[in-house]
Amino acid sequence: MAALRTTSRLFASSRPLFRPAVFARSYATVERDNPTTATGYANPKTIPETQTSDVAEPKPSDDARMKTFHVYRWNPDQPTEKPQMQSYQLDLNKTGPMMLDALIRIKNELDPTLTFRRSCREGICGSCAMNIDGVNTLACLCRIPTETTQQSRIYPLPHMYVVKDLVPDLTHFYKQYKSIKPYLQRDTPTEDGLEYRQSPNDRKKLDGLYECILCACCSTSCPSYWWNSEEYLGPAILLQSYRWLADSRDERKAERKAALDNSMSVYRCHTILNCSRTCPKGLNPALAIAQIKKELAAP
Repeated sequence: MAALRTTSRLFASSRPLFRPAVFARSYATVERDNPTTATGYANPKTIPETQTSDVAEPKPSDDARMKTFHVYRWNPDQPTEKPQMQSYQLDLNKTGPMMLDALIRIKNELDPTLTFRRSCREGICGSCAMNIDGVNTLACLCRIPTETTQQSRIYPLPHMYVVKDLVPDLTHFYKQYKSIKPYLQRDTPTEDGLEYRQSPNDRKKLDGLYECILCACCSTSCPSYWWNSEEYLGPAILLQSYRWLADSRDERKAERKAALDNSMSVYRCHTILNCSRTCPKGLNPALAIAQIKKELAAP
């Protein structure tokens, strides 16, 4: 796993950098009002203090329910400028119920330069994962608080390189996913040449595992992953690892266990449980990690 990324994101190093343009990128940070937040960035020095003026929709009606959204902004075309919080005011009477609806309205009607990922709008693709009001979640599943005096703050996933605005760089995350060989591995064909079958009981063992959409909410909420992501696989990838360890059809269980049996890939987990608390799909990565530890401890 050490070869997956060759530099720390927090400190300068004499080692070769993961990307030549790494210093031209910003870091994702989140609100520090609550120092105990599960996904908060621990270093307040890196949290943007500059806040630009409000951008409000024109000519709100007399019965408008105006709500303020503070959105993290950083432009790679201006790498020397610090990240800022841009404020937008929307009428909730004209906005859908979800945070993604608000972001789409901001982009379509107020500021076309705002950049974020979104696709399915149904909590299936994981594209719109971001930190909203101190919680890693999916913008399409996160309801807008109806209290207009409560201002919302939207950041990219914490402790990730930022491509632009709310878009984190997930290159390393997907390299880690690729490293666990997330596909069925077997040599023995079926007797009838059809699909590989398994019993209903064996199939049940995959419940709570296969539903993972790789949104990275859990991994980016994990302090152990923040500090050790070069070698520690993190909750999302380990949940996916156990999905293949638990699959009765796979014939590479010994090799999969051997790849995880070291001091860093799994055992950097300290059971903080941020991952299970923040998962927008209601999964339990911490339980999957515990099951992997049991598998590795078994003779």
